[in-house]
Amino acid sequence: MRVLISCGGTGGHINPGLAIADLIKEKYPDAEFLFAGTPKGMEAKLVPQAGYKIETIKVAGFQRKLSLENIGRNIKAVAYLTTSGRRAKEIIKDFEPDIAIGTGGYAAGPVIRKAAKMGIPTAIHEQNAYPGVTNRLLSKDVDHVMLTVKEALKFMDKGRFEYSVTGLPVRSSINHMTKAEARKKLGFNGDFTILSFGGSLGAGCINDTMIDTVKWHTGKKLKINHIHGYGGNGRDVFPAAMKEAGIPLKSDRLRITEYINDMDVCLAAADLVICRSGASTLAELEAAGKASILIPSPIVAGNHQYHNAMVLGRAGAAEVIEQKDVTSEKIISEIEKLYNDPDKVEVMSKSAAELHLSDTNQRILAVVEKLLDKSRK
Repeated sequence: MRVLISCGGTGGHINPGLAIADLIKEKYPDAEFLFAGTPKGMEAKLVPQAGYKIETIKVAGFQRKLSLENIGRNIKAVAYLTTSGRRAKEIIKDFEPDIAIGTGGYAAGPVIRKAAKMGIPTAIHEQNAYPGVTNRLLSKDVDHVMLTVKEALKFMDKGRFEYSVTGLPVRSSINHMTKAEARKKLGFNGDFTILSFGGSLGAGCINDTMIDTVKWHTGKKLKINHIHGYGGNGRDVFPAAMKEAGIPLKSDRLRITEYINDMDVCLAAADLVICRSGASTLAELEAAGKASILIPSPIVAGNHQYHNAMVLGRAGAAEVIEQKDVTSEKIISEIEKLYNDPDKVEVMSKSAAELHLSDTNQRILAVVEKLLDKSRK
């Protein structure tokens, strides 16, 4: 089997592509893979690091906001558009894939569209409740659309595709440890545990409120353990704020660090998670069965993090607070309510777990095998 996977731009598109490749490779060890992505995107680094070959294609999105810088970007995007189809065809002809799968990002557009036009069975995987523009456009060309949540279907361009709700693959280490085991490994006792983070770069909104939150529960000497990842953008602010308040970054109740390298352990230990609502993060919250306070990023395409968060919010698994409504007082109030109501936390946790699709891997492989059958006819 020869599998072409196209993705790019952000980890939210690249990691699902890598996860799908790993799934296929596990079942079909002799399968050959080729990724197609942009030369300057994260995929150019992450894909080879994962052990897969990548071919590059120059493609860029159009900027809607009018500025001199964006006019220049749009001119470059037009120039790339004139060559991307030819380059996509070249990649496909050289590799001769049996099937092609796109997981989002600008690079997937010309590659998957060209593969479909050349008669290669194609599929896309959409991670978010509000699909990205590339997948919305591709949905009318491909054979199969895989969705993380069914809510995304209504935004897809109507085409000839079949669809299935597959969920989103999560790292295998999630749920491999009990809450008690994880807390012991972190040096915490059995008390209420908060995990908060804003991604590898950090989120100023979350950092600001967590500074006040840590001051609140340490000042009141509440029985709360707290893990916080402040990210690269919080490097100069968060440690300084803790030092000024006389609060250590690490203690028998606190673990404050720039980046959380053992997220699986920290997630297992948590009763409550406070974070953004990227698709991969939410899939892990569901897999681990965790109550959450979600603060969607307002600066993502299509406001898709809000749509993602509301899937959990409507299910009773999360409290969703838009960034414009966030204050330290509001976040602390929500934490205090949940701290004093363990039964509600338990209900939210169970609601999150009920959203998790435990057979995601099998569902994705079923789509792959359907495409493969079509390629052999």
